[in-house]
Amino acid sequence: MNTRKVLAFSVGPIGAAFLGLITLPVIAWLFSPEDIGRLTMLNVIVSFALLLFSLGLDQAYVREFHEVEDKPGLLKAVFIPGFLILLIALTAVGLSPWSISGLLFGIDSLLLSGLMVLAIVLSFFSRFLSLILRMQERGLASSMSQLLPKLLFLVIVLGYLWLGASAIFENLMLANVLALSMVFILYTWNTRKDWIPALTTSIDKAKQNQMIRYAIPLIGSGVAYWGLTTMDKIFLRSLSTFEELGIYSVAVSFAGAALVFQAIFSTIWAPVVYKWAAKGVEPQKIKNVMDFVTLAVILIWSLAGMFSWVVTYILPPEYVSVQYILLAAMAFPLFYTLSESTGVGIGIKRKTMFSLLAALVALVINAIANWLLIPIYGAAGAAMGSALAFFVFFAIRTEASSKLWESFERSRMYGFVLLLLVLSLVVNLIDVGLVQIAFYTIVLLIGLIAFKTQSKQAYGFVVVKLANKLKTDQS
Repeated sequence: MNTRKVLAFSVGPIGAAFLGLITLPVIAWLFSPEDIGRLTMLNVIVSFALLLFSLGLDQAYVREFHEVEDKPGLLKAVFIPGFLILLIALTAVGLSPWSISGLLFGIDSLLLSGLMVLAIVLSFFSRFLSLILRMQERGLASSMSQLLPKLLFLVIVLGYLWLGASAIFENLMLANVLALSMVFILYTWNTRKDWIPALTTSIDKAKQNQMIRYAIPLIGSGVAYWGLTTMDKIFLRSLSTFEELGIYSVAVSFAGAALVFQAIFSTIWAPVVYKWAAKGVEPQKIKNVMDFVTLAVILIWSLAGMFSWVVTYILPPEYVSVQYILLAAMAFPLFYTLSESTGVGIGIKRKTMFSLLAALVALVINAIANWLLIPIYGAAGAAMGSALAFFVFFAIRTEASSKLWESFERSRMYGFVLLLLVLSLVVNLIDVGLVQIAFYTIVLLIGLIAFKTQSKQAYGFVVVKLANKLKTDQS
């Protein structure tokens, strides 16, 4: 994937993160932490539905895309099984005697329950349609599909402020569902030449069965991964309050730089690395990417530690603890992204059981840590539990990849990420003042020296691009 395509894919996550940094303070000032906590529970349920009902076949689509000629047939083969099961599950939920909104949001409302079902269905369709743009390397279309709904959400929230609408959870959830509707419409239009032929094409049953066998371990690992990424929020909901859940959710949202990095890398890496593997590319090329990703993790985490105090100037006083919690909250996207590069051997060798093992072990650790820490530290405890669990997740995937595929040097990488992990846990518990800035600055400088070759290459790449841009503008 060339630089232009990488930049095209980057526009969406970067733009969405920028809009998020604008939207989040607006929501924090308009809506209560309890309502933000309820919105987080919606996201928890939607993410669970995507992971469970995709049946791991979304990842099978990515794995097989470059090795299958009938792309519409491939799309239909991975979409139909999960969609049928989703319809059955939603019908059962609709016929159940319990109030789903009451269980999740503490508000008994038919409207909220209906909006939740709509959010799940829209997200499910959008998930599979987005894979088409991703695998065809249509970066700009993919980015616009991510960016415009965020803009719509911001406009709706500002509209609430302008019209003086009630700052109630129903309005916040309605804005979110309208944004998801925009995502679905954009993906449907941008992929119409791909999904329309899929309506009438036939399914290769042999290929579908092969993909199902590949995906079966991914179902378990997907559910385990969902638990790993949402258990902190579920424990906060049950062991603490909606207010603590809201504060934690804001902290996670402010880990925006790391989330952008994860989104860009995860979107680009899987199609590229499997294409390299299919062509028999030298493994050293993949190992070089691991070093660059490690350097990026050091850079992002250190800069966050140096400037986390900025959030206190843009949030209400009740969110003062966000500046400390977000450093531990960054462990999730950073460790996950790093494991995507270091754990590539699992996918290349199709040994997906090791992904399941990593997720299950980390899930158990997350459960124990949250159960012990949240009653004492609240949102800070949830951040610590998640950080520890994702380090274990990253370590297991890394070691499995090294054993299954190609052995690679890991001590330097482990040294830096462990140091950053410990720093984030300390800062999460103790206000160390200006010492925090000094510590993270030192780690950043040492990291640039330790990865001197990668630092020089990255610097040289940026300088060349800027120089070429200046020449083009002057001419």
